[in-house]
Amino acid sequence: MLREKIQSETVTAMKAKDKERTAALRLIGAKIKDRDIELRTADKMPEDDELVTDVLMKMAKQRKESIAMYEDGGRQELAEKEKAELVVIEEFLPQQMSEEETRAAIAQIKADTGAEGMKDMGKVMGELKARHGATLDMTKASGLVKEALS
Repeated sequence: MLREKIQSETVTAMKAKDKERTAALRLIGAKIKDRDIELRTADKMPEDDELVTDVLMKMAKQRKESIAMYEDGGRQELAEKEKAELVVIEEFLPQQMSEEETRAAIAQIKADTGAEGMKDMGKVMGELKARHGATLDMTKASGLVKEALS
């Protein structure tokens, strides 16, 4: 399970006295715990690995946005810190699909759903997320879906 792997990596990093890695792993643990607290009142609990992957994907997206903003603002030292955190976060994420694999998945979904134009974009995006959500950058996929449907 992903949660246990993150916890064991945290202990390993602490024993190795790797402060940056320990801090990043503790941050991941805190975000997962926050999500657990949010979901206490939820009717339906998602599968644990799915929940952890979702948290990690959101954290990675936030880091990428922060890196871009820091680099635009000339704050390279802060961008480097965010990049180091992103490396740790991406260790636990599943391998992302390549652009060719994404295009093939979109073509398959387009054929399966009978999607023809931009009016079907929501249907295609929903199916794409359901089938490949954890292994796909939905921002990039959105542009590819638009291209395929126009």
